[in-house]
Amino acid sequence: MLHEELKAYLDTVERAILGYDDVYVERYTEEILTPERVNLRIRLRFAQSCLLEIHEAVIISGQTLMHLDYRYHCQDEQNRLLFRYDCTPHFPDLPGFPHHKHLPDAVIDSARPEIESVLQEVMEKSGTGETNP
Repeated sequence: MLHEELKAYLDTVERAILGYDDVYVERYTEEILTPERVNLRIRLRFAQSCLLEIHEAVIISGQTLMHLDYRYHCQDEQNRLLFRYDCTPHFPDLPGFPHHKHLPDAVIDSARPEIESVLQEVMEKSGTGETNP
């Protein structure tokens, strides 16, 4: 049986996605490895413009939800990078190493954002609608 904190997190992610109009879910996979660990792979298309791929490896340690790994990759309809948050350890000089954000012309320091914030950023980039009331 899946740990309650992990189940609550997955429910929050699903509700956040369902809260947006004009979003097509191309893939939504919850790979439950143990009751305390899940891998999440989601591919979303926003009004046929932006593509967002979400990859997370999440565990429960004690009662704390922890991200072992994450990547939130957003690109436009011409497959050009809009942004990507990740924790791949390839920019050791950034203050928040290994956490960072790729932009079209730069890599900047950035903490791991919440899924809701990533979805809102995509909406702003894509110029699509707001969340459902």
